[in-house]
Amino acid sequence: MGKHTLGELQHAIMRVLWARDEATVAEVHEALFDERGLAPTTIATMLRKMEDKGVVAHRVEDRHFVYRPMVTEDAVRSSMVGELLDRLFAGDPAALVSHLVADRDIDEEEIERLRALLQSAEAKKGENR
Repeated sequence: MGKHTLGELQHAIMRVLWARDEATVAEVHEALFDERGLAPTTIATMLRKMEDKGVVAHRVEDRHFVYRPMVTEDAVRSSMVGELLDRLFAGDPAALVSHLVADRDIDEEEIERLRALLQSAEAKKGENR
């Protein structure tokens, strides 16, 4: 799997494309304007850079570029979490989880969800042996 690390603006643009399947520069600009207040040219430039990275592609419709995502949200999440894990936790998933548990106010329901996830992971490991 390739590295799909996105900056904050790129990730915001991808969220628009994931939600809509495809969008023009104007549509992305409109969706992000209240949150970001950026010029349409800034969005267009960023989309071109993202196309160079291979994370979006475009087609032309009525002289407008219509962009679509070329990577899934899961692929981006996996890549970015993997990078975070390597960079900040020396590749140790237990250290990352330990940090999250210690640093957040986790309620009983979330603890049960985590317990279920760990049991599921344990069961999968047992099947793969």
